[in-house]
Amino acid sequence: MQNINKLRFQCIESNFVLELALLQKQHESCKKIMALCETGKTQLILPAYSLIEPYETTIRYAKERTKLSNELGKEIRQLSRSKPYQQQIDTMQEVTAFLVRSQEDEKERLRSTLNKLLTIAEVIPLKSEIISSALTYQAASDLSPQDSIVYASVLDHLRTSTSTHRCFLNRNSKDFDDPDIVDTLKNLACKMLFSFDHGYDFIANQIGA
Repeated sequence: MQNINKLRFQCIESNFVLELALLQKQHESCKKIMALCETGKTQLILPAYSLIEPYETTIRYAKERTKLSNELGKEIRQLSRSKPYQQQIDTMQEVTAFLVRSQEDEKERLRSTLNKLLTIAEVIPLKSEIISSALTYQAASDLSPQDSIVYASVLDHLRTSTSTHRCFLNRNSKDFDDPDIVDTLKNLACKMLFSFDHGYDFIANQIGA
């Protein structure tokens, strides 16, 4: 008899990782979803590219903050020469220190998040067939190269899996909330959800949590 735990899975993408690493608005729901997966009652499926893309995002943020920190540093040095601003200098220096510290904190949370996901999630390999399909979806659905790879990965897994109660958790409604994409997923018995809060509710309802 097939284990019912294997009949439910939830595809996630890069925003799920970033939600946890950056402690964004819906990160608590993401943590709850991961906790349900640790019980074995459901499973997360993660495209391999979604392990890489968060690094690109956090590196971009870090570069922007470094640039801002350097610019503030120059202004602070300039203002420190003026006696009227001495009392404000310490506050401004705290801001630059915070910008640097935030980079390290986010880097560590990203590393921790990915390590944990790797222990509980199944990773969809980035095969040549997926890249080929992504090129097609990029043109047909006007998706970015990154989104087309994620989409192709999800479809590849859906077409080869016998699981049921499937959903794709994705905060990127700007690009993925397309009728053709939604219908394609629906035809593969996969529900599109653009909120991790709603995703947790859906999963908890399906498994009776």
